[in-house]
Amino acid sequence: MDFKGFDHSGGPGGGGTRSVKVMIAGGFGTGKTTMVRSVSDIKPLTTEETLTQASADVDHLIGVADKTETTVSLDFGKISLNDTLMLYLFGTPGQERFWFLWNGLFKGALGAVVLVDTRRLASSFRAIEEMERQNVPFVVALNVFPDSRAYPVEEIRDALDIPEHIPVVACDARDRASSRDVLVALIRHLKDRSSVALEPR
Repeated sequence: MDFKGFDHSGGPGGGGTRSVKVMIAGGFGTGKTTMVRSVSDIKPLTTEETLTQASADVDHLIGVADKTETTVSLDFGKISLNDTLMLYLFGTPGQERFWFLWNGLFKGALGAVVLVDTRRLASSFRAIEEMERQNVPFVVALNVFPDSRAYPVEEIRDALDIPEHIPVVACDARDRASSRDVLVALIRHLKDRSSVALEPR
Protein backbone atom coordinates (compact mmCIF):
# COMPACT_ATOMS: atom_id res chain seq x y z
CA MET A 1 0.00 0.00 0.00
CA ASP A 2 1.20 3.53 -0.81
CA PHE A 3 1.32 5.77 2.26
CA LYS A 4 2.54 8.85 0.41
CA GLY A 5 1.51 11.93 2.36
CA PHE A 6 1.98 10.20 5.72
CA ASP A 7 5.72 9.72 5.48
CA HIS A 8 7.11 12.70 7.37
CA SER A 9 5.92 15.01 10.10
CA GLY A 10 6.91 17.98 7.99
CA GLY A 11 4.87 16.99 4.95
CA PRO A 12 4.87 14.60 2.02
CA GLY A 13 8.10 13.71 0.30
CA GLY A 14 10.36 14.84 3.14
CA GLY A 15 11.78 11.43 4.05
CA GLY A 16 12.01 10.00 7.54
CA THR A 17 9.26 8.43 9.61
CA ARG A 18 5.81 9.89 10.19
CA SER A 19 4.36 9.22 13.66
CA VAL A 20 0.59 9.21 13.97
CA LYS A 21 -1.58 9.02 17.09
CA VAL A 22 -4.54 6.66 16.70
CA MET A 23 -7.28 6.01 19.24
CA ILE A 24 -8.81 2.57 19.82
CA ALA A 25 -12.24 3.31 21.26
CA GLY A 26 -15.46 1.49 21.95
CA GLY A 27 -17.78 0.37 24.69
CA PHE A 28 -17.03 -1.71 27.75
CA GLY A 29 -15.73 -5.16 26.80
CA THR A 30 -15.59 -4.64 23.02
CA GLY A 31 -11.94 -5.77 22.73
CA LYS A 32 -9.89 -2.57 22.82
CA THR A 33 -7.14 -3.92 25.08
CA THR A 34 -7.11 -7.17 23.11
CA MET A 35 -6.56 -5.30 19.84
CA VAL A 36 -3.72 -3.19 21.22
CA ARG A 37 -2.05 -6.30 22.64
CA SER A 38 -2.44 -8.32 19.44
CA VAL A 39 -1.10 -5.75 17.01
CA SER A 40 1.55 -3.84 18.97
CA ASP A 41 5.20 -4.28 17.98
CA ILE A 42 6.20 -3.70 21.60
CA LYS A 43 4.91 -5.09 24.86
CA PRO A 44 1.93 -2.78 25.40
CA LEU A 45 1.33 -0.68 28.44
CA THR A 46 -2.03 -1.57 29.97
CA THR A 47 -3.85 -0.26 33.01
CA GLU A 48 -6.18 -3.15 33.65
CA GLU A 49 -7.49 -3.79 37.14
CA THR A 50 -9.51 -6.71 38.46
CA LEU A 51 -13.27 -6.24 38.51
CA THR A 52 -14.58 -6.53 42.06
CA GLN A 53 -17.97 -6.76 43.70
CA ALA A 54 -17.62 -3.10 44.66
CA SER A 55 -17.98 -2.11 40.99
CA ALA A 56 -20.93 -4.41 40.28
CA ASP A 57 -23.43 -1.52 40.27
CA VAL A 58 -21.47 0.57 37.76
CA ASP A 59 -19.74 -1.97 35.50
CA HIS A 60 -22.64 -3.76 33.89
CA LEU A 61 -21.50 -7.19 32.68
CA ILE A 62 -24.51 -8.08 30.56
CA GLY A 63 -23.08 -9.93 27.57
CA VAL A 64 -19.56 -9.97 29.03
CA ALA A 65 -20.08 -12.06 32.14
CA ASP A 66 -16.67 -13.72 31.75
CA LYS A 67 -14.80 -10.41 31.85
CA THR A 68 -12.57 -10.23 34.94
CA GLU A 69 -10.46 -7.10 34.26
CA THR A 70 -11.11 -3.60 33.01
CA THR A 71 -9.03 -0.69 31.70
CA VAL A 72 -9.01 2.17 34.20
CA SER A 73 -6.89 4.71 32.31
CA LEU A 74 -5.52 3.75 28.88
CA ASP A 75 -3.72 1.12 26.86
CA PHE A 76 -0.67 2.05 24.80
CA GLY A 77 1.16 0.28 22.00
CA LYS A 78 2.79 1.05 18.67
CA ILE A 79 3.10 -0.54 15.26
CA SER A 80 5.15 0.27 12.16
CA LEU A 81 2.98 -0.17 9.08
CA ASN A 82 6.06 0.28 6.91
CA ASP A 83 9.45 2.02 7.01
CA THR A 84 7.87 5.47 6.93
CA LEU A 85 4.72 5.24 9.07
CA MET A 86 4.53 4.54 12.80
CA LEU A 87 1.18 4.39 14.59
CA TYR A 88 0.99 5.10 18.31
CA LEU A 89 -2.09 3.34 19.65
CA PHE A 90 -4.07 4.65 22.62
CA GLY A 91 -6.89 2.45 23.90
CA THR A 92 -9.64 4.26 25.79
CA PRO A 93 -11.43 3.03 28.91
CA GLY A 94 -14.94 1.83 28.09
CA GLN A 95 -16.87 2.36 31.31
CA GLU A 96 -18.90 5.51 31.76
CA ARG A 97 -17.16 6.40 35.04
CA PHE A 98 -13.86 6.85 33.12
CA TRP A 99 -15.20 8.82 30.17
CA PHE A 100 -13.86 12.06 31.65
CA LEU A 101 -10.40 10.84 30.52
CA TRP A 102 -11.37 10.83 26.86
CA ASN A 103 -10.89 14.56 26.21
CA GLY A 104 -7.23 14.39 27.15
CA LEU A 105 -6.62 11.13 25.33
CA PHE A 106 -8.01 12.46 22.06
CA LYS A 107 -5.76 15.52 21.96
CA GLY A 108 -3.56 15.28 18.87
CA ALA A 109 -5.23 12.14 17.50
CA LEU A 110 -5.28 11.89 13.71
CA GLY A 111 -7.94 9.18 13.62
CA ALA A 112 -9.65 6.40 15.53
CA VAL A 113 -10.97 2.87 15.38
CA VAL A 114 -14.32 2.28 17.06
CA LEU A 115 -14.65 -1.37 18.07
CA VAL A 116 -18.17 -2.75 18.09
CA ASP A 117 -19.51 -5.95 19.67
CA THR A 118 -22.47 -6.87 17.45
CA ARG A 119 -24.06 -8.70 20.39
CA ARG A 120 -24.25 -5.38 22.26
CA LEU A 121 -24.51 -2.57 19.73
CA ALA A 122 -25.70 -0.03 22.28
CA SER A 123 -22.37 -0.27 24.12
CA SER A 124 -20.64 1.58 21.26
CA PHE A 125 -23.12 4.42 20.72
CA ARG A 126 -21.19 6.69 23.09
CA ALA A 127 -17.88 6.11 21.32
CA ILE A 128 -19.34 6.95 17.91
CA GLU A 129 -20.97 10.08 19.31
CA GLU A 130 -17.64 11.12 20.81
CA MET A 131 -15.85 10.75 17.45
CA GLU A 132 -18.41 13.03 15.87
CA ARG A 133 -18.29 15.53 18.75
CA GLN A 134 -14.49 15.71 18.68
CA ASN A 135 -14.46 15.71 14.85
CA VAL A 136 -12.06 12.75 14.76
CA PRO A 137 -12.11 10.68 11.53
CA PHE A 138 -12.81 7.03 12.30
CA VAL A 139 -13.60 3.58 10.99
CA VAL A 140 -15.91 1.07 12.64
CA ALA A 141 -14.51 -2.41 13.29
CA LEU A 142 -16.98 -5.20 14.05
CA ASN A 143 -15.15 -7.48 16.49
CA VAL A 144 -16.32 -11.02 15.76
CA PHE A 145 -16.77 -12.96 19.00
CA PRO A 146 -17.25 -16.76 18.92
CA ASP A 147 -20.99 -16.47 19.61
CA SER A 148 -21.60 -13.40 17.43
CA ARG A 149 -24.35 -13.61 14.83
CA ALA A 150 -23.43 -12.67 11.28
CA TYR A 151 -25.23 -9.48 10.30
CA PRO A 152 -25.04 -7.73 6.93
CA VAL A 153 -22.85 -4.66 7.20
CA GLU A 154 -25.68 -2.43 6.04
CA GLU A 155 -27.86 -3.60 8.95
CA ILE A 156 -25.12 -2.65 11.39
CA ARG A 157 -24.61 0.67 9.61
CA ASP A 158 -28.32 1.45 9.87
CA ALA A 159 -28.57 0.35 13.50
CA LEU A 160 -25.64 2.56 14.54
CA ASP A 161 -26.60 5.39 12.15
CA ILE A 162 -23.15 5.33 10.52
CA PRO A 163 -22.84 7.54 7.42
CA GLU A 164 -21.96 5.86 4.13
CA HIS A 165 -18.54 7.52 3.89
CA ILE A 166 -17.31 5.85 7.10
CA PRO A 167 -15.81 2.37 6.49
CA VAL A 168 -17.26 -0.58 8.41
CA VAL A 169 -15.05 -3.69 8.52
CA ALA A 170 -15.16 -7.02 10.32
CA CYS A 171 -12.20 -8.14 12.41
CA ASP A 172 -10.92 -10.50 15.06
CA ALA A 173 -9.20 -8.31 17.65
CA ARG A 174 -7.22 -11.33 18.89
CA ASP A 175 -5.52 -11.75 15.52
CA ARG A 176 -2.57 -9.51 14.66
CA ALA A 177 -3.13 -9.59 10.89
CA SER A 178 -6.83 -8.83 11.26
CA SER A 179 -6.17 -5.94 13.65
CA ARG A 180 -3.48 -4.59 11.33
CA ASP A 181 -5.94 -4.67 8.43
CA VAL A 182 -8.28 -2.45 10.46
CA LEU A 183 -5.49 0.09 10.98
CA VAL A 184 -4.68 0.02 7.26
CA ALA A 185 -8.38 0.66 6.55
CA LEU A 186 -8.20 3.70 8.83
CA ILE A 187 -5.13 5.09 7.04
CA ARG A 188 -6.82 4.57 3.68
CA HIS A 189 -9.86 6.43 5.01
CA LEU A 190 -7.65 9.31 6.14
CA LYS A 191 -5.93 9.42 2.75
CA ASP A 192 -9.32 9.48 1.03
CA ARG A 193 -10.25 12.53 3.10
CA SER A 194 -7.24 14.54 2.01
CA SER A 195 -4.71 14.52 -0.82
CA VAL A 196 -2.14 16.37 1.32
CA ALA A 197 -0.40 15.47 4.58
CA LEU A 198 -2.88 15.62 7.45
CA GLU A 199 -1.86 17.38 10.65
CA PRO A 200 -3.13 16.56 14.17
CA ARG A 201 -5.65 18.97 15.59
